[in-house]
Amino acid sequence: MAQVAPSTSSSSFRYNYTYDVFLSFRGQDTRKGFTGSLYNALHQRGIHTFIDDEGLKPGEEITPSLLNAIDDSRIAIVVFSKDYASSSFCLKELVKILDCVDSKGRLVLPVFYDVDPSDVRYQKGSYGVALAKHEKRHNVEEWRKALTKAANLSGCHFKPGYSHHTTTLTKVTCFS
Repeated sequence: MAQVAPSTSSSSFRYNYTYDVFLSFRGQDTRKGFTGSLYNALHQRGIHTFIDDEGLKPGEEITPSLLNAIDDSRIAIVVFSKDYASSSFCLKELVKILDCVDSKGRLVLPVFYDVDPSDVRYQKGSYGVALAKHEKRHNVEEWRKALTKAANLSGCHFKPGYSHHTTTLTKVTCFS
């Protein structure tokens, strides 16, 4: 369990986290590739990371345990992939993650995996299409604001490259 002990002039606080990192991602897009590799790399380095191995089925609500995992994580890494916004679960997670940033000072790192950050920021491309579909059943204004806010944070942009024998080259750009 990771502990952080910030001190102030009037008192000292100790925060306990169940997880160092919470991974938010669209399972169908990146679970068996990028996000799975990221989880393994973090785990190998002893970083206690939450990954939703079960996945949520259509019609299910985000479980209290999933929301608690977000609350109990020190950092969230949000992997924005082409179909991230097609999942109402992912969008609800994102809202909760950003709520924790605002209310608890948590950290979030957006990762744009083979998607342009401006598509997320302005809900263009697959993000615009997904939100238009969601509008038939949901009020998406909160999701739009969350996507814009997250896309304006410092993060990394990953563009999968080409395969050369057994090695796949990837272009990575991080920005602030």
